Amino acid sequence: MTHETLTADSLKAYPLPVPHEGSKDERGSALVLAGAASVPGAALLAGVATLRAGAGKLKIATVQSAALNMGLAVPEAMVVGLPETSAGDVDAERSAECLFKVTKGCDALLVGPGLIEDGPTTALAMRLLKALPEASFILDAAAVCGLAEHAADVRRHGGRVVITPHAGEMAQLMDRSREAVEADPLDAALAAADLLGTVVVMKGAQTWIVDPRGSRWLYEGGGVGLATSGSGDVLAGLVVGLLARGLAPLPAALWGVFLHGEAGKRLAASVGPVGFLARELSHEVPRLLQVTAG
Repeated sequence: MTHETLTADSLKAYPLPVPHEGSKDERGSALVLAGAASVPGAALLAGVATLRAGAGKLKIATVQSAALNMGLAVPEAMVVGLPETSAGDVDAERSAECLFKVTKGCDALLVGPGLIEDGPTTALAMRLLKALPEASFILDAAAVCGLAEHAADVRRHGGRVVITPHAGEMAQLMDRSREAVEADPLDAALAAADLLGTVVVMKGAQTWIVDPRGSRWLYEGGGVGLATSGSGDVLAGLVVGLLARGLAPLPAALWGVFLHGEAGKRLAASVGPVGFLARELSHEVPRLLQVTAG
């Protein structure tokens, strides 16, 4: 089966929802569950990207020790401090009830960036997925690695889920070597989509986007500068913002990958091919949306 190349022209088949009333509610509500004490910036990067993608409301749930500073760094967001483990990660078990309350009314959730413990994070993601049958999800980083153990449950909800693994996370998910994933990332992505029934964004120098029905999209890449700390957190934030706006998982993944990559290209031209920061990517997105979406 052939693949489609992801370009601005190909995205015309997936127009973005256009808000008419000027209400932030019309652009959707997103929650970002991210950031351990050692990497609190993951929540900041993902949260800002969520807003730059056009989401109307943002909640950030992160470890209690980072919550106050997060609220000051992202004053546009409602920030919820969660119980944390001795290692500085979100305590999944003690945080569940709080999250069930604050996620009510959310249209889209991102779980995983900057979290440390794979098993508890994945289990918490599954509990939220079951508790919020109307919401869309993007699972990233620690929320991806252990999903194979929950494959049957994920498949039941897969029509509203995007996963965004890099090669290492895909290797853990599919019980393959990292070298095998890097040698054939499309095969790994197709296998994960078949196993889980989700849209899969297989990140790399070239990014593959596949869905369980077999469609395959290739984004040729935004340049080597995107291989920098925090870049994946920004991508995940863009996708959850687009999900909150009402896009289905596949279009949200396609738009997110394209905006992320094109932002990298713009920064490579204005700053240099390497050395720009992940935090700078989100600032390019509103202009890209204006040009691409019209």
